[in-house]
Amino acid sequence: MSFTAAQFRACLTGISGILVTPFDQDDQFAPARLRPVVERAVAAGVHILTANGNTGEFYGLTTLEAERAVHTAGEMIAGRAPLLAGIGRAMGDALALVKASRAAGAAALMVHQPPDPFVAPRGVVEYVRRIADAGAGLPVVIYLRNDGIGLDAIEALCRIPEVVGVKWATPAPLRLAEAMRRADPAIVWVGGLAETWAPAFYAVGARGFTSGLINVWPKHSMAIHEALEAGDYAQARALIAVMESFEALRAEEGNGTNVSVVKAALALMGNDCGAVRPPGAWPLNARQDAELRLRLAEWKLTPKPVAA
Repeated sequence: MSFTAAQFRACLTGISGILVTPFDQDDQFAPARLRPVVERAVAAGVHILTANGNTGEFYGLTTLEAERAVHTAGEMIAGRAPLLAGIGRAMGDALALVKASRAAGAAALMVHQPPDPFVAPRGVVEYVRRIADAGAGLPVVIYLRNDGIGLDAIEALCRIPEVVGVKWATPAPLRLAEAMRRADPAIVWVGGLAETWAPAFYAVGARGFTSGLINVWPKHSMAIHEALEAGDYAQARALIAVMESFEALRAEEGNGTNVSVVKAALALMGNDCGAVRPPGAWPLNARQDAELRLRLAEWKLTPKPVAA
């Protein structure tokens, strides 16, 4: 099915699951390996699935690979959930990805914050405006990994007509609250730092959160979301405590293990999606590997590890 802007906006208050990008043993894109990940997430009821997000190693892909990734996700999801397509890089590449994402049936576009060392706040606004124009009416979600462009620029971004949401991925809930106050109340503000930060962002008015855990254990992410939506913060914190060590592993080495832990977990579960490309960390070191094996066994996602 196709999703209207109103339907997508409603889904945005749920979980935005960020899909991994699978590779084979020769470091080539291997689309078939993604299917079990998609099927688990859809079966669990994950509200939105995102191709070409950071858990998908967006900046480790060529533009052609990113185009293939969004088409693969669209084919596998097959309208069972909205597809959110990551857009970024140089202006020309970004516009090529918009075209590919529209062809793949994306319900909306997620614009990565430009990593260029020379970024002007007004330049970011123009960057998003051009992407929105190329999207020909597709809803746009802004992905803010830092708020250094300032609240005036964030307010200007939110005035772009196609912008329906902002994924706030900086650990500053009070700054988030001020940004929300200055924006159209119809904008959906999503916690962009996964499950662990979701309660803090919910407390100031955000809804929903991003998740890499959905690749591995989507039912647990859904349980956390349900608790937050019910206002049961104690239950949400208890559920987050169960998976917090997983997220702590992902944050090691300057966040360089973020995707590595997810892909290592998938391999241990029999759903090998290949290695992580440099500059990400690969493989996990012995301590990280041992801890991950214990967590997956505790969660009953793999058999208990045999003692050495």
